[in-house]
Amino acid sequence: MKVLFSLILWLGICGALAATEYSIEKVKGNVYRFSAGHYHSVFMVTERGIFVTDPINADAAAYLIKELNERFEQPVRYLAYSHNHVDHTLGGDVIATDNVEVIAHEYADEDLRWTKTPTALPTMTFSDELTIKLGEQSVQMKYYGPNNGRGSVSMRFMPENVLFVADWIVLGRMPYQTLPGYDIHGMIRSTKAVLDEKPFDVFVGAHADMGTRKDVERYLSYLQALYAEVRDGMLAGKSLETLQQDIKLDEFSDLKMYDQWLPQNIEGVYKTLNEQSYFDQR
Repeated sequence: MKVLFSLILWLGICGALAATEYSIEKVKGNVYRFSAGHYHSVFMVTERGIFVTDPINADAAAYLIKELNERFEQPVRYLAYSHNHVDHTLGGDVIATDNVEVIAHEYADEDLRWTKTPTALPTMTFSDELTIKLGEQSVQMKYYGPNNGRGSVSMRFMPENVLFVADWIVLGRMPYQTLPGYDIHGMIRSTKAVLDEKPFDVFVGAHADMGTRKDVERYLSYLQALYAEVRDGMLAGKSLETLQQDIKLDEFSDLKMYDQWLPQNIEGVYKTLNEQSYFDQR
């Protein structure tokens, strides 16, 4: 029995490892998307070195650094964390050598240090905006306030005009389950702010699909519709169970995980309005 259990456990571990598929694809110009299963990050290759975003985890980072060394003649110069969450920041120590600057927003840096996250800690932080120049190329990083996790920032790769955002904008798929770690108000506000700025050519998220400005506009429409339906239902005295039965948002039924996660999205907004706005005390 013990032998059978050990065999099943070993096969399960091997299956989980084998299930993670890695790939690198060109987005535009010298900007590439790195994928590890359903996680994505971005890197840019320049004559002054390579700028890498989220390492994702140690195994993904090891694969990425191996591929970078084999495919390109430039070393990694910068590693930037999109935010503090460990499913994006682990593996930083695999990429960050003595010659690599590790960048994060000051709130992400604070969280990584206070929680003793086992990854490379930032060597460069910023509060509002930071631009890193690599010859004729640059990466413009910006903080929009709370939206997902701590210190979550956008990164715009120029002159290709590719925008990378982790987690608080997701294209072609529903926001994650009950919105753990998310600020629904901040998600809406931050997405509006992105759309109010200079138009980007390509959007790359840390999950799901790449897309265009129109795709981001539709994502914002979903967030606004979800929020309004839950808020108005709560104001009418409806319970969570009733809201989950009544709210359909059929115009977004093509999004991946719609059937599975719409009830959970509703629950996430419901809990946020109670916990952050004290709706249940009105």
